Amino acid sequence: MGLKDAWEAHVVPRMIKCACASPGIAELRAGVVPQAKGRVFEIGCGGGLNQQYYDKTRVSGFAGIDPSGKLLDYAREAAERKGWAADIRQGVGEDIPFADDSFDTAVCTYTLCSVTEPTKVLSELHRILKPGGQLLFLEHGLSPDAGVAKWQRRIEPVWKPLMGGCHLSRGVTAPVRQAGFALDSVGHRYMAGMPRWAAWMEWGVAMKV
Repeated sequence: MGLKDAWEAHVVPRMIKCACASPGIAELRAGVVPQAKGRVFEIGCGGGLNQQYYDKTRVSGFAGIDPSGKLLDYAREAAERKGWAADIRQGVGEDIPFADDSFDTAVCTYTLCSVTEPTKVLSELHRILKPGGQLLFLEHGLSPDAGVAKWQRRIEPVWKPLMGGCHLSRGVTAPVRQAGFALDSVGHRYMAGMPRWAAWMEWGVAMKV
């Protein structure tokens, strides 16, 4: 295994798990994830960071995918602690291994930044949701402020290889709408205590129409 492969297999998952578990991000997760109901699918479920926020009385089934074997280990450990049966598989968002109209809720947190084809991923999330199903999303992305966005684009080429392909300058809410979802509610702000080039957050609920 070369240095690059070793970094991506062993270091990046630990860095992502640590960064995505900060108190501010945990607070945002706690506001979004408990809205999940029915049969739930989570893309980028590796790390298991969202599982503590699901309301077991509202969720009838849970499934998820992640490309990282190490992060999937964390997710399965979290499911065991949660005490529920979970169908957790290795996979990518561009080719979700579930049938059309399978889920009531899809959850996407801090994942669209690192997928290869975000448009394809959103199309797949739309496909697997039942008519009227909801997409809960929480992502960091392109700042609306030109000066901040300029620095995001400057830093991104260095940031991406260090953080598993994470992009700083991708839009969030607009691509969700363009994928055929109707936005029900949306929030956004800079996360306190973070550099502004990494701190713009957007979240919301979108319905399959």
